[in-house]
Amino acid sequence: MRDWLAISALALALAATPAVAQDEAGFQAFLGELRGQAARDGVSQRTLDAVMPTLTFNPRVVTLDRAQPGGNPSAPPSAIPAFAPYRARHVDAARINRGRAKYQALRPRLERIETETGVPESIMVAIWGHETNYGGYTGDFDLLRSLASLAYEGRRRPLFTGEFIAALKMMDRGISREQLKGSWAGATGYPQFLPSVYLRVARDGDGDGRADIWRSEPDTLASIANYFVDAGWRRGQEWGFAVSVPAGLDRAAIANRTKSPRCPRVHDRHSRWLTMAEWRARGIVPENGAWPQDSQLATLIEPDGPGKTAYLLGGNYRVILDYNCSNFYGLSVGLLADAVAR
Repeated sequence: MRDWLAISALALALAATPAVAQDEAGFQAFLGELRGQAARDGVSQRTLDAVMPTLTFNPRVVTLDRAQPGGNPSAPPSAIPAFAPYRARHVDAARINRGRAKYQALRPRLERIETETGVPESIMVAIWGHETNYGGYTGDFDLLRSLASLAYEGRRRPLFTGEFIAALKMMDRGISREQLKGSWAGATGYPQFLPSVYLRVARDGDGDGRADIWRSEPDTLASIANYFVDAGWRRGQEWGFAVSVPAGLDRAAIANRTKSPRCPRVHDRHSRWLTMAEWRARGIVPENGAWPQDSQLATLIEPDGPGKTAYLLGGNYRVILDYNCSNFYGLSVGLLADAVAR
């Protein structure tokens, strides 16, 4: 009888405890597990002692994560909007003009990085402009608090646990806690790298021995270029270009019949791969009038449907998608790069 009464009292106490307090209690218990895993992965005791006692649960980042596409598995797939409004917002005159100014001011360093990596100067600038408007806004969330909270929530625990530990390793490398600010999902600095990406590809571009993607423009551009090299950028090939499609194009004959293992909804919008000679034979016409070499492969995308501007996309477009797997993102980065370089 006493046991039943004790259990009932505990249940009533929990029911009376605000949800936020319950989350905080569970979060603090979870931090013990997280600390143990980080220590096993080689994070120093000094860093763990400096960080772990300061962390509290952040319900805001969990709410933001659940609001993302795919955040609610029971929700029906949303319709794909038109690309034109997105392009108007992200490849606008202000972003182009500011990109051109940065492009001209940094040409000596950009030229050197392009010579070393094969990644076009304009692509580096376009990624920087697209991610943070050339450093205008990089986010002010505490990365360690955000990542620990998202790991605790559990929907993508392996991802966010790994990124939390990577952020601790950044501190072990000398990055201060104050620098580790960024987006709610853990992206940081001018190029919005996740911590694991920083550890893998961040580079010193100004010769001071540090890879400072929060304050150094040369470091940012060198790191973006190294990301693209790591993802398989092919020197001397275009990302893609705008084309006109004949009204009678047989779209069934060019339909893609393979399923991408990564973000399939994005790749499902592409045709199958054909050579430039094969596209030309089907009546495709580049808007700028210039064709790459006949043997180069490309896929076709019509982001706003038949009768609107379409694009032939080369292998380097897939590298842009590695940065952010969204056709709207990939297209707008390529178009911004073209506009900046004009």
